Amino acid sequence: MSNANSVVLMAVGDVGPVIEPVDPLCVLAQPALAAADIRFSQCERVYSERGALQLHSGGAHSRVKPHMASIFTACGFDVVSVASNHGMDWGEDALLDTLDLFDKKGIKTVGAGRNLEEARKPAFIEKNGVKIAFLAYCSVLNEGYAAGPKKAGISPLRAHTFYEAVDYQAGVPPRVVTVPYEEDLAGLVEDVKAANQKVDVVVVSLHWGVHFVPKVIADYQVITAKAAVAAGADLILGHHAHAPKAIAVHDGKTCFYSLSNFIMSSSAKSGPASKAFEKKYGVKLDPDYPNLAYGEDGKRSLIAKAVIGKSGVTQTAFLPVMIDKQLRPEVLKGNDARFTDSLRFMEWASADFPHRFTAQGDEIAIQGE
Repeated sequence: MSNANSVVLMAVGDVGPVIEPVDPLCVLAQPALAAADIRFSQCERVYSERGALQLHSGGAHSRVKPHMASIFTACGFDVVSVASNHGMDWGEDALLDTLDLFDKKGIKTVGAGRNLEEARKPAFIEKNGVKIAFLAYCSVLNEGYAAGPKKAGISPLRAHTFYEAVDYQAGVPPRVVTVPYEEDLAGLVEDVKAANQKVDVVVVSLHWGVHFVPKVIADYQVITAKAAVAAGADLILGHHAHAPKAIAVHDGKTCFYSLSNFIMSSSAKSGPASKAFEKKYGVKLDPDYPNLAYGEDGKRSLIAKAVIGKSGVTQTAFLPVMIDKQLRPEVLKGNDARFTDSLRFMEWASADFPHRFTAQGDEIAIQGE
């Protein structure tokens, strides 16, 4: 817990189980989360019984019964990003129902709204005299999912993709180049600067990146992270990839490129569907986790921890987590061999970025190089 002049923020990645019961899935992580003053998560689904499945959506799994949102209360989350790639799979009604549901639960939301202005609006939390603003954006949006001036939707941070030849010989795979939409990045920078005038710390949440594939970070993510930090962001929380990815310290500010799954479940893949998935992404599915069909590293997870005072973020760390076969995130202890393995994995994932990890008890402290 914090002292009188600071707060402890803990943040996790994707939450959105589709298999009931959901509340028991939090039981192993509750003690660790309870030690925080503020808890953040990413909402992966919509909670509604309204709407129509969009033809280009990610599938019917993205809408679940409203009572299943109880998992967010069970975990004690205070603020939730709804800037998901599935946020508009069922149209505006289902998205707005989800926002209203969280509001009734007393949980603040960011990253979506009845129009673009509302979607980009920060959530403010003040505790122990420390003021924090949360902003959220999504880079993985189907056509029509982004909020507009008079249209409900998701706060966008989209990216263009280009293919650059790397050799004069025909048939050599090109380099994939991605750059953020100029107008979306300008909006994020504007939002961060505006929020910075009102609070002590700005936290930016980004649903982004290449999912399932370990380690790969797209160009636009680094461009965006550095631009956000330059604008005044103090902490970046990434998710969507369904596997942990790099942790980087950009100009003294920590960026978690992917916190991975936290409490998720999916339908099982088997036969041709399993083989097609593995071929497309180059990752293996874990037969011990049929309902966590995101690749063998999908059971690895992190809880990001930040100590925040009026002068900014004073410490960052992560708590290694392993999702068990009942799909419950278990926070690992420092004397557990899986803790050491998690540190090894994160060193490998972060090798191309500035960072220094130090095991301290049951958490791993993060510093710049």
